[in-house]
Amino acid sequence: MPKKESSSQPAPKRPAPTGDDRPVARRLPILALLRHYLPQHIHRPIVRTARKANRVWAVNSGDWHWMANNPVPLKSLNRNLWRNAEPSFNYYIMLFLSGMISALGLLAGSTAAIIGAMIVAPLMGPITGMAFAITMGNRRLLKRSGLSVATGAAMTVLTAYLICVVVGLNTLNPEILERTRPTLIDLAIGLAAGAAGAFATTRRDVASALSGVAIAVALVPPLSVIGIGLALGSRDVVIGSTLLFLTNLSGIILSGGLIFVWQDYGTMKRARRGLLASTLMITLLGIPLGLALRDLVIEERARTSVGSIIRQENDIFRETDIRRLQVNSRGKSLMVTLEVAAPAGSISAADVDSVHRFLEDKLKRPVNLAVSVFPVEAFSIDQTAQTAEAE
Repeated sequence: MPKKESSSQPAPKRPAPTGDDRPVARRLPILALLRHYLPQHIHRPIVRTARKANRVWAVNSGDWHWMANNPVPLKSLNRNLWRNAEPSFNYYIMLFLSGMISALGLLAGSTAAIIGAMIVAPLMGPITGMAFAITMGNRRLLKRSGLSVATGAAMTVLTAYLICVVVGLNTLNPEILERTRPTLIDLAIGLAAGAAGAFATTRRDVASALSGVAIAVALVPPLSVIGIGLALGSRDVVIGSTLLFLTNLSGIILSGGLIFVWQDYGTMKRARRGLLASTLMITLLGIPLGLALRDLVIEERARTSVGSIIRQENDIFRETDIRRLQVNSRGKSLMVTLEVAAPAGSISAADVDSVHRFLEDKLKRPVNLAVSVFPVEAFSIDQTAQTAEAE
C-alpha cells in the first residue's frame, strides 16, 4: 500500500521582510456605506480621494512590523516601577538636593533654579507607581509608593523650612505667591501631565519626555512653599501651596491610572476603588479650585478696567509713572493697590478721594483704594565737565 503523506509537513517559509516592504492600504468600511447610500456621481470622487489618501498614509506612516512601537511588557514595567518606588538612600539624597535647589530658587526668585529642581526631583516615580498599583490591585506596591511619597514630601517641607529660617528672608516674591493660588487650570495641567507620564512610562521610545512631565507638573516647588509658609507663619501660603500639591498628586494618579487601564495593564474592575477615590478627591478639590478660578477671572477683568480708567479716563494719574497696579477681589468689593512715581506734592489726598469716587462710579461696586506715591528726584553729575574745570 502506498504510504500516506504526513500531514505535519512544515509550512512554507515566508520571505524575510526587507526595508522595501510596504503595507497594503486597508479598505475602509465607511467607503462601502458611501457607495451604498449615495448616488454614483457623488460617492465616486469621494471614494477615489479617500483611497488615495489611505494609500499615501499607509506608505508614509511607518506601519512596518519591524518598527512596531509596542507597550513595555508587564513584567518589565512592574519591575521598573517597583524600583522607582523604592524609598532608597539615592531617592532621599536626590530629593533632598532637589528641595534645597527649589527652596533657594524660590527665596531668590530664580525661575531657572526652580526648573532645575523639578528635573532633579524623583517624586514622579513613586506617584506613577501609585497609579499603576491602583490599576493592578497591588496593595504592596501602593503602600511602598505611598510611603516614598509621604516621607519624601515631609523631608522636602522640612528642608525648605530650615533653609528659610537660616537665610532669614521674609519677603513673598512672585515665584512664591504664584504657587499659593491654584485654580482649575492647575488641575487640568496635573491631569495632562499624569497621562503623559504614564504613557511615557509604558513606551520606551518616548521615555525622554519624562523630564518635561516633571517640569510641567511641578511637584517639589509647592512642597518648598509649604515649608517657607511655615517658617514665615503665613497660613494662607501653607493652605494654598498644600492645595496645589494635592491637586497635582490626585490629577497624576487619576489620569495615570486611566492610561494604564487603556494600555491593558490591569482592569477597570481592579482599579475601580482607587479611581473612585481619586475622582472623589478631585471633586472635593474642584470646589475651591473653581472658586479661585472665578476670582482670578474677576480680578483680571477688574485690573484691566481699573488700569484703563486710571490711565485714560482720569487726568490725575495720566502724567505719572504707575509702577504697580494690583487688584484683589474680596467678596463684592475690590481692593485696588496703586504705586506711582510722581514729583513731591503733585498728588494730594483730595485727588486720591476723587479717583476713588470715580472708580466706584465706573465699576458700579465698592472699591477700597490704597495709593502709594514715591517722590521722584533726579540728579545728574557730568564727570567730564568737572574734569575739564579742574584742568
